[in-house]
Amino acid sequence: MFEFKSRDGLGRIGVLETKHGPVETPNLLPVINPNQLMIPPKEMSKKFGTSIIITNAYIISKKADLKERALSEGVHSLLDFDGPIMTDSGTFQSHVYGEVPVTNEEIVAFQRDIGTDIGSILDVFSEPFASKEKTKKAVEETLERAVAASEIKGKMILAGGIQGSTYPDLREECASKMSEIRIDISAIGGVVPLMENYQFSALVDVVLSSKKGLDPSRPVHLYGAGHPMIFALATLLGCDMFDSSSYAKYAKDGRMMFPDGTRRVKDLAHQICHCPVCSDLTPEELKEDEVAIAEHNLHICYNEIRMVKQAIHEGSLWELVERRCSSHPDMLSALRKLKEYWEYLERFESTSKRSSFYFTSVESLYRPLIMRYNSRLLERYSPPTKKLVVVFPEASKPYSRSYVEELKDISSMVDSAFLVESVLGPVPIELDEMYPLAQSLVPETLDVETQNLMKDRTAEFLRNIGFENIVHWTDEESKKKLGELDTKPVERNMDILRLRALADMQFGKGAGEALIAEDVHLVKSKRTGKIRNVLFGDKHLLSLRARDGMFTLRAEGAKVLHDEFPSPRMRVIVENEPGQFNREGKNVFAKFVKECDEGIRPRDEVLVVNEDDELVAVARALMNREEMLSFSRGIAARVREGIPES
Repeated sequence: MFEFKSRDGLGRIGVLETKHGPVETPNLLPVINPNQLMIPPKEMSKKFGTSIIITNAYIISKKADLKERALSEGVHSLLDFDGPIMTDSGTFQSHVYGEVPVTNEEIVAFQRDIGTDIGSILDVFSEPFASKEKTKKAVEETLERAVAASEIKGKMILAGGIQGSTYPDLREECASKMSEIRIDISAIGGVVPLMENYQFSALVDVVLSSKKGLDPSRPVHLYGAGHPMIFALATLLGCDMFDSSSYAKYAKDGRMMFPDGTRRVKDLAHQICHCPVCSDLTPEELKEDEVAIAEHNLHICYNEIRMVKQAIHEGSLWELVERRCSSHPDMLSALRKLKEYWEYLERFESTSKRSSFYFTSVESLYRPLIMRYNSRLLERYSPPTKKLVVVFPEASKPYSRSYVEELKDISSMVDSAFLVESVLGPVPIELDEMYPLAQSLVPETLDVETQNLMKDRTAEFLRNIGFENIVHWTDEESKKKLGELDTKPVERNMDILRLRALADMQFGKGAGEALIAEDVHLVKSKRTGKIRNVLFGDKHLLSLRARDGMFTLRAEGAKVLHDEFPSPRMRVIVENEPGQFNREGKNVFAKFVKECDEGIRPRDEVLVVNEDDELVAVARALMNREEMLSFSRGIAARVREGIPES
């Protein structure tokens, strides 16, 4: 039913199949009030490319003429819209007005009978900061209703509301138990009051605690999230669909939406928007046209959705989120809250991306990609010597080129390891070309908080290694200090050091020694002199990518690592019969994956093995372990080389 095509962290471009056609996510579902059609759905489809809408089944059921038409003609005819329609159940009305006079079973059956594509259970709205005891009871009732709804939904796609107020443990528990029920879409509810009061930091807690318990193969709908300023953040948190009536409500109040906030049309002195509406009307004309303001709001919303999709395609969603969150103090608080979840977010973060790493603020240094690098550096890196390390200040990249003369000079005097105190974290000179170290852009002038974080991470690294001597390179005085040390130069093959260090960082400790013997044959680019291929005899083990400075694993290299590392390390384990197709070079589909290494991350090089641990292919992962084991559709790993039976 749901398959994602592209990703950046938890953000994903996917396709949801419905009775009335596919829906590409992330997507916005404008709320249609059948009693007040400010912009008819058919017009939305023509003007904005609206592919899916949401309306309220409870409101329809409470008005006799609407109810009769919906039951006799169907909800699509009622709204004059031939695309997919989602319906809400009345949960939000229970939050606003108190209990609604309809049961869960009645409203679910009504949605099914009027031909809804995506129906909703009548979950129990958990008010923010309600008592934990009351919230727990609401969660239990919601789960009971979800079970009952799943039994009568028929062929209708069903969305189950994830409740739990602002209690992370209850949100995760609700999500985990909802994932065991025959529900098709996970819908995070009870968050409108948080967004209305700009409590975006609490929203991060609610969404991510829910995501931790959710089945990742199900699309996630975030109820009531209709302001463009949060689309990028919500997508980064793993939400696929949003709905809101804000485009119309704001218009009635004379408010215009923008990605950086909201402005009252009466305060506009200049034309600041170039959407189709604002290009034709002056600010004065807009003030008198409620429908035009609503259309402006929809144009801005859909344009922001397209911006989010483009960022996912480029691998720059984090940069977009940082720009959007810098527009409001409460959004910035939400961005800072993300660092508390870096270990969870890291599991979904690709090891390499199309785009360079752009530093926007100190918050950039807490992205999962950077936290992963610094964590793996402590776990996987082994220096060529512990007798001495020379620490250089930040310079232009690659560092080995900037400090080429100093490296030669120092190496002729002493036995030393070399380190650069980089913005992204300490960088051993052997690793200076791997992603994202060489593929990053940082400002020349750094704020004090960033400088302090640099120093702290370097100090932690140095303590972890335990070097006997540490010299911070500044000028000739540093050279003089080196001359006073009792250590002699040792000739080392820098190419071998680089390859082994990179292999350990990319594949895990021990990979360097296993793959890179002293007598490997290195094929270098005639133009740049950089290593491109690693061969042992006539066996092609590895290729080194120019784009990101990381390895592409070849079949012969995969055999070495398969022999070196015990199962399940680096492995994607597939059923025996499909494994034969992988031997022929066909991709690994998620539905055939039996198990895999929990350390696998998207875009990792992986070993594809069958249930007998026979190596059948070498591939690049598109999913992590929990995704591979939950999805029944889509490619889990893209096979590069099949490995015939020996």
